[in-house]
Amino acid sequence: FPPSLQVFPSQDPLDRADFNAVEYINALFPTEQSLANIDEVVNKIRLKIRRLDDNIRTVVRGQTNVGQDGRQALEEAQKAIQQLFGKIKDIKDKAEKSEQMVKEITRDIKQLDHAKRHLTTSITTLNHLHMLAGGVDSLEAMTRRRQYGEVANLLQGVVNVLEHFNKYMGIPQIRQLSERVKAAQNELGQQILADFEEAFPSQGTKRTGGPSNVLRDACLVANVLDPRIKQEIIKKFIKQHLSEYLVLFQENQDVAWLDKIDRRYAWIKRQLVDYEEKYGHMFPQEWCMTERIAVEFCHVTRAELSKIMRTRAKEIEVKLLLFAIQRTTNFEGLLAKRFSGCTLADGTVKKPEVPPPSTNPFLEDETGAETDEIVMEKSDTDKPKKPKVPDNPFHGIVSKCFEPHLYVYIESQDKNLGELIDRFVADFKAQGPPKPNVDEGGAVLPSCADLFVYYKKCMVQCSQLSTGEPMIALTTIFQKYLREYAWKILSGNLPKTTSSSGGLTITSLLKEKEGSEVAKFTLEELCLICSILSTAEYCLATTQQLEEKLKEKVDASLMERINLTGEMDTFSIVISNSIQLLVQDLDAACDPALTAMSKMQWQNVEHVGDQSPYVTSVILHIKQNVPIIRDNLASTRKYFTQFCIKFANSFIPKFINHLFKCKPISMVGAEQLLLDTHSLKMVLLDLPSIGSQVVRKAPASYTKIVVKGMTRAEMILKVVMAPHEPPVVFVDNYIKLLADCSTDTFQKILDMKGLKRSEQSSMLDLFRLRLPAPPPGGDGSGSLSLSAPTPEQESSRIRKLEKLIKKRL
Repeated sequence: FPPSLQVFPSQDPLDRADFNAVEYINALFPTEQSLANIDEVVNKIRLKIRRLDDNIRTVVRGQTNVGQDGRQALEEAQKAIQQLFGKIKDIKDKAEKSEQMVKEITRDIKQLDHAKRHLTTSITTLNHLHMLAGGVDSLEAMTRRRQYGEVANLLQGVVNVLEHFNKYMGIPQIRQLSERVKAAQNELGQQILADFEEAFPSQGTKRTGGPSNVLRDACLVANVLDPRIKQEIIKKFIKQHLSEYLVLFQENQDVAWLDKIDRRYAWIKRQLVDYEEKYGHMFPQEWCMTERIAVEFCHVTRAELSKIMRTRAKEIEVKLLLFAIQRTTNFEGLLAKRFSGCTLADGTVKKPEVPPPSTNPFLEDETGAETDEIVMEKSDTDKPKKPKVPDNPFHGIVSKCFEPHLYVYIESQDKNLGELIDRFVADFKAQGPPKPNVDEGGAVLPSCADLFVYYKKCMVQCSQLSTGEPMIALTTIFQKYLREYAWKILSGNLPKTTSSSGGLTITSLLKEKEGSEVAKFTLEELCLICSILSTAEYCLATTQQLEEKLKEKVDASLMERINLTGEMDTFSIVISNSIQLLVQDLDAACDPALTAMSKMQWQNVEHVGDQSPYVTSVILHIKQNVPIIRDNLASTRKYFTQFCIKFANSFIPKFINHLFKCKPISMVGAEQLLLDTHSLKMVLLDLPSIGSQVVRKAPASYTKIVVKGMTRAEMILKVVMAPHEPPVVFVDNYIKLLADCSTDTFQKILDMKGLKRSEQSSMLDLFRLRLPAPPPGGDGSGSLSLSAPTPEQESSRIRKLEKLIKKRL
């Protein structure tokens, strides 16, 4: 639509953009008779034209006055703007005058504020100066009269007031007062030190002085003085308090040796009690003098013990060392219960951290009864409870001196573990293999638990002694005897296999229910292998937990040196060897039956009957061995599954190889073999739960191996049963059934069919021509390919045989 119609919509045809005059006239006069009204129509149009002319005229006249009115309105607007601008300027001028007036009014007020502030500061400073001057005079007088009680409060006030004059030190009078305060402080320090020296002389062991109110107030003054004064008082008092200890426990005294170490700790306990009674109120509580005495005693004791142990290192025995360490750690535990550790060198108190929950069996009761074994064989009724090492800030404050001599403990554990392994070997030989007890699911050897219990005890002991290099040395010992246990106790006691086949004849194997005598391992030997396998699995899991726990116990910087992966691999090898022995045993038990199968005259079989005797023999061996192995590996189901998979991977290829040895085979013989193969397939699929009251579905990984392998064997027999004429059909059928591009396999199939060499040669040439193109990245061959696609068509004879198999099963 044109813009005019969008603004003013109209239904008049004359207003349309596509107006057609002819169509409009035809619309007005559609017939000849309508022409009679032409005059009326013309008059209407003329009237319309006149109205339009009038409208146009009126609009044109109205537009003549618009320009004049617009100019007039513009002039009026300009005048209004000029008036508005004038009013705004006037308002601005008045505002500036008002601001100037306000500034003049507030100028005097600001001057008054500055004067007030300066006056207040002057009055405050004069008051401080008066206080400082009077305080310095009083301080000097009180110092001469040793009025330490008043001096303590006054000195603190004087020091606080003096801080306000730091920016006025350029004034001579202020500087002079500051120097007098410093001089008074120095004099106080020297005077207080002299008073303490007089009360507690450093020479001699007898104390001529004692606690007094003067010294108590002097300590309060020392809190305000230079910290070195306080440290000097503490140092001299503690040195004098411990002087008797250095005399009583000199290196040449009998009580200084490790066997009398209890007397050292008994002495300090008495001294601490004596201090609390006599001097507890003399020193401020925040000085923690009792703890400081105990800490200094620990430092002195550590140094003295280190010196005497270096001198008499050859006299240190493991029991004596452990006795001394145990008594020392007990004492450190008592310190942790009594004191906070705030006076230690780093000035910090270690907050106990709550360890995260863990399923590690080594975590249970670590500080319990087993740690009591580190004491000497003497009976001792007063056994303090063991402190938890991570929560004790005093841990190692004395006992660290024993760390250089822990090699005695490590050597002792090396010797003890060696004797323990030898005892395990002797006990195994004396008691023999564990008795078969399938109800318990294959028991772990008791020696295994004994070994790790001893490991746990050693680890806890050593972690209490040190978390540094001795833990690494102990870990090396652990590794050594884990390997010895794996080889001497586990691998060393695995039954040995023999090469004899039992001397059974083929005739005896063909008889029903015979062949069970070929099992190489007895029931006891099978149970022993399963027990060793279960023990190795327990050792593997527990060794991993041991490694984790050792890393928790050792210092963070040494964690990387804890690695028991090699020992875990050793136990994995024992597990693998045990499974392999079980597989070889069952596999070897089936060998005579498979040999008998390959030596039967299959071309002379006249009819298809029940399963052959060799199949019965194989099934009998499986039913005899597998339930025993399964029940003895009930606690390690994954390794029983591995056993089943390895047996299937060993037995099925061997069975197929023996199938290739069955040549020549008649049609009926092939049918019998197919029946036997299907029977073996069903037995193998049921092998994980054979002979069990609870039938479990076999693992998918195992079922896949059995189905692929035994289906290949069935396909081989189906190819043998297929007619070889015409050759092209036979070759194509072979390729479809076996999907095997190996000429060796095809040659074996031809041998099983009993074809002559000339026929085989032409068949082989045709086979090579009919082979499909190999896929990219592969050679297209695989004599052991397990893929077996179902052919589109099979002979009626094969279908009948399948029906017979289903019926009999």
